[in-house]
Amino acid sequence: MINKPDRKELRNKRRVRVRKKIFGTGERPRLNVFRSLNNIYASLIDDEKGVTLLTVSTLSPDLKGKLASGGNKEAAASVGSLIARAALEKGIKKVVFDRAGYLYHGRVKALADAAREGGLEF
Repeated sequence: MINKPDRKELRNKRRVRVRKKIFGTGERPRLNVFRSLNNIYASLIDDEKGVTLLTVSTLSPDLKGKLASGGNKEAAASVGSLIARAALEKGIKKVVFDRAGYLYHGRVKALADAAREGGLEF
């Protein structure tokens, strides 16, 4: 009997396929999204230097305690607007969006839309 791949394996295959095409630079870093069951994380990464420039999540001091839940669309939107504000303060306007194998739907889409409304271009 052949084992059917689970959701984690399928997401990892999509993540690897996406990462082959997406590369962040100093002028245009990669906006990476990670979703867990209870929280959502967004990072700006310069792949040329191998450095994380900025990280925001629902566990950040600016958001922790202010959200009813860290794992819903409203929390994702607040993380998106917060990372956009912090990126603009650092002089970053253009990014490459890395959905990390997640479907562009729900929390991932809410984060991306809020980051766009906050002033990031991707």
